[in-house]
Amino acid sequence: MTKQVQFWFDFASTYSYLSAVRIEQAARQKGVAVSWQPFLLGPIFAAQGWDSSPFRLYPAKGRYMWRDMERICADRGLAFQRQQIFPQSSLTAARIGLALDDMGQRAAFARAVFAAEFGDGRDISDPEVLAECLAACDAPVAFLDRAQDPDIKAALFDQVDRAKSLGIFGAPSFVAGTELFWGDDRLDAALDWATQI
Repeated sequence: MTKQVQFWFDFASTYSYLSAVRIEQAARQKGVAVSWQPFLLGPIFAAQGWDSSPFRLYPAKGRYMWRDMERICADRGLAFQRQQIFPQSSLTAARIGLALDDMGQRAAFARAVFAAEFGDGRDISDPEVLAECLAACDAPVAFLDRAQDPDIKAALFDQVDRAKSLGIFGAPSFVAGTELFWGDDRLDAALDWATQI
């Protein structure tokens, strides 16, 4: 597969969960490779003048999102638990995701984190939860320590800067060539675009 789509996600993003569980199969059917790109929305939101998720800043939007997630997950047969604390801290998970160079392991880790968080309602800032997610993708638990390495911390800063340079303002986002697509409902459009470039 030479055609590719970049999948930009924040582990704290509800709608990124929806895309994470279906993107590989959808991409494979169209002959498109997926490049998994974890990043942090916090700095992106801060640049827009927000100190939290818009789903917290605007209660009506937050209520809609939770109900929307319930409907979509029920329709797709996905487990879903509403979070007690939202958004969760996704910092360590994002660092680990970046530290996993193998794209297959990165994808498996991401799916495990999303399943723990939104499927089981667990705290993804808990090292024990992250250790289980690493085990699920056959990665050593030492990646927990790797998340504290200065080079990984710097790489995450660079990743956020890269997201900004691509015009990314939310998650999930998909980049096909130079085109940006935002939202789980734009995944198929992004894959279609990737097949044409």
